Amino acid sequence: MTGVQPETDEVRQIATEGAPTRFARGWHCLGLSEHFRDGQPHSIEAFGKKLVVFAAEDGSLNVLDAYCRHMGGDLSQGTIKGNQVACPFHDWRWGGDGRCKQIPYARRVPLRARTAAWPTMDQDGMLFVYNDPEGNAPPPEVAIPRIEGASSDEWTDWVWYSNVVNTNCREVVDNVVDMAHFFYVHKAFPTYFKNVFEGHVATQYMNGVGRDDTKPPAKEGESEMLGNTSVASYYGPSFMINDLRYHFENTDIDSVLINCHYPISEHKFVLQYGIIVKRNEQLPGEAADNMAQNMISFIKTGFEQDVEIWRNKTRIDNPLLCEEDGAVYQLRRWYEQFYVDAADVTAEMTDRFEYELDTTKPNEAWQREVESNLAGTRTGQSAS
Repeated sequence: MTGVQPETDEVRQIATEGAPTRFARGWHCLGLSEHFRDGQPHSIEAFGKKLVVFAAEDGSLNVLDAYCRHMGGDLSQGTIKGNQVACPFHDWRWGGDGRCKQIPYARRVPLRARTAAWPTMDQDGMLFVYNDPEGNAPPPEVAIPRIEGASSDEWTDWVWYSNVVNTNCREVVDNVVDMAHFFYVHKAFPTYFKNVFEGHVATQYMNGVGRDDTKPPAKEGESEMLGNTSVASYYGPSFMINDLRYHFENTDIDSVLINCHYPISEHKFVLQYGIIVKRNEQLPGEAADNMAQNMISFIKTGFEQDVEIWRNKTRIDNPLLCEEDGAVYQLRRWYEQFYVDAADVTAEMTDRFEYELDTTKPNEAWQREVESNLAGTRTGQSAS
């Protein structure tokens, strides 16, 4: 008896219902806080709107709808005056709470002079904004956890990149369950892979070893990278914290990788990623800073590989899966909770779900491919 299925003449059709026009409920990271503390208002395209981000004189970071409710001026083109952002059209002054605080040429401010103020959180050097189509305040149970290394001198500062991607942001979230693409797209070698979904958190546990057919040879005096251990959790629909440890011959390097995004529209999002690295005896001071720069360059290459796939693939709502493809449909059910009203979230979306992939067959196939690639390399070298 084999695992081969009976042949059929029926052609599998790709189902594509279209990307949702509603944007996910939850906390979204807009970038590093320091980027917005230059004394200027900043324009952000997000959630199908234009927003303005500004740092008030009291130090608070604020996010408002960008278009002034007076005559439609663009507040992001205005100026910061004290704790308000001033419209460049008529100098109406808007506070971080969305209320117009002052009109220099008017005796009084109209009672209805209010604009949309977005809930914000300035945490661990990052600015977050909360989106909820129903207009509810963020519940405390969905708060983003603190990152210990982000406020410690024992860790480096954030090294950060961002990129605009022209597709729906579900593509990046699907990677949570996609073990096989790490081998074929990123040239990694996963040896352990498990997913746990519970509540608003989706976690990927993955261990891996180095690929002898793709990793560059260690430079003189450098130790060889042996593998890595990764625990990566999405807290809500768009913000992943990845505790990532790289194993070398003479030490381990601990890092925290952030993988996050916010939607511009249903067909475009801003992908962001950043890393901090922990200093140790083998990696003190500037050496850790250099390591963080090297690691983000490597990670940047990986994300660019993903973007190239997304740029050329189609959206598919009924993926045809084999057993080793993992919990794709379960992940998408978890993800759906952020696109419905809070009252419509079902237990199926949030109940605890665990799935550990059996890596035996993939690892056997991948090891054969690595050995074949190495044999081809040796043959090519000897022939030359």
